[in-house]
Amino acid sequence: MDARVSIVSLSVTDMQRSRQFYEQGLGWRASAIGDGEVAFYQAGAMIVGLYDRAKLAAEENLPPVNDPQNVHGGITLAQNQASKADVDDVVAGAVRAGGTLRREPADTFWGGYAGSFADPDGHVWEIAWNPFFTLDESGIRLPD
Repeated sequence: MDARVSIVSLSVTDMQRSRQFYEQGLGWRASAIGDGEVAFYQAGAMIVGLYDRAKLAAEENLPPVNDPQNVHGGITLAQNQASKADVDDVVAGAVRAGGTLRREPADTFWGGYAGSFADPDGHVWEIAWNPFFTLDESGIRLPD
């Protein structure tokens, strides 16, 4: 796996409140990409995403948010790859190295391809191919 983080996903309990904070409080501009249940912000060479807390937990096959077994801190790290095959390779390598498979790589509802694993301490990584983002050696970019 390349030593880079493409996206930091923050789970939020109130999307409207969180967007207001980032947009009005910090002056960040949300990308047009998103369906109202997610907001993306360009942050230098990476992206910060806001996701509904319960939906993010469900997507990564974690216990429900209010379950004491859910030790997920509400932050998911993501690394984008250039192809679906690269996603498969990274997820398989992480599992071979002791990671816990959270989601088998597969086509997603949003048009990409992704899988996820947790590292030995439970930190969740999503590995994705996203046809809507530009990925190159300088980082990841949202569409204009």
